[in-house]
Amino acid sequence: MNEAAAAAMNWWGMLTDPDYLRNPYPELKRLREKAPVHFDSYSGVYFVLGYREFTLMARAPEMGRDTRLWKNSWNNPENRERDPLSYQLFSEFQRQMVNANPPEHRRMRGVYEKALKTGGLTAFLPMIEAECRQVVDALPVDTEFDFMASFANLVPRRVSRNLFEIPPAMDEQVAKWNGALVKIGDIMMTPDQKQEAHRALVEFKSYMRQHLESRRAQPGDGFVAMALGALDDGTMDEEETLNNLVGLVSGNETTVTLFGNGLLALLRHPEQMAKLRANRDLLRTAIEEMMRYEPGINFILRVAISDYTCGDVLIPAGSLAIGLVGAFNRDPEHFENPDTFDVARQPNLHAIFGGGPHVCIGAALARMEAQVGFSALLDRYPTIELAGEPEWFVDRTNQRGLERLPLRVR
Repeated sequence: MNEAAAAAMNWWGMLTDPDYLRNPYPELKRLREKAPVHFDSYSGVYFVLGYREFTLMARAPEMGRDTRLWKNSWNNPENRERDPLSYQLFSEFQRQMVNANPPEHRRMRGVYEKALKTGGLTAFLPMIEAECRQVVDALPVDTEFDFMASFANLVPRRVSRNLFEIPPAMDEQVAKWNGALVKIGDIMMTPDQKQEAHRALVEFKSYMRQHLESRRAQPGDGFVAMALGALDDGTMDEEETLNNLVGLVSGNETTVTLFGNGLLALLRHPEQMAKLRANRDLLRTAIEEMMRYEPGINFILRVAISDYTCGDVLIPAGSLAIGLVGAFNRDPEHFENPDTFDVARQPNLHAIFGGGPHVCIGAALARMEAQVGFSALLDRYPTIELAGEPEWFVDRTNQRGLERLPLRVR
């Protein structure tokens, strides 16, 4: 894209526009057709819209996740002085696996990685099935209700709480903390949002510190025991342990949006819903298509550790690159008929979970919850229909999901 066109493009205005947040795909298609990689001269940020360009970048050793290396980041001395609140928030949130480059990333990720693979999660399958059945059976029949409040938010929250042995009485408080912390992924935050997120972070870490100590006498053999073991043997210090626990407990938004966005895609494509009901063996491919077609996040970030050529664009060391998921997950260079929702689509190597060493550690858990949750819904209710207009989040730029999904089931 030439410099004049780049200068005329208001990227941040687009990314925060409510109409774009409700339906980003036409604009992303237009921009991707111009070029797979764009440079925003206003912010110095590179936007990656091509599938090939993003997947290569995600695996490139020249690209990492430590935003302290971004020359214009919260860690920049000038920005630290100008915006001390951002520095306080991000520096206290920084030390966890999702934000680390090698070797720190591998050291922290190794504590939980095996347990979060499909085989390691098998032991938790009965718990996930029980939680899904309980929530599904409680849905009101023949009356309008909000699927997000009554199902999509509840199941991932309960599963996460059980995995980390947090008592049910904490559900509402943990949800409030999560709601404040999810805004950190937006890149752009208001001072009030930063203040709220920092308060939530401090309170959440304080709670997790007490929770670990309360479990020390009888740690069991689950995720709490893994955290205590890593802390006690020096694999992680306390700050890393607490930040990773906060990230893992609150990192269920992908599953929340998968339930909401995925069900809406089925309801808006009744022939695909009918195909899935007629052949439940398609559920696995249907879930992959839900994540490709209507991904639950807008951004995947990378920071250049050293110079990296993305496509034919040089990304200099210290630069921020943002992969726009809705663009590369519908790239016609990689996907046939990319704007078509097809529950039988194969192959379907979408990139919602990123790639390379930083591929989402919770991907297998999200898939397992979706498989169990959608199975339970389809088994229990022969009729699921929209009961009003869905409402997309327009108060956040990264999480792409539904605030409300009015339904009626029979």
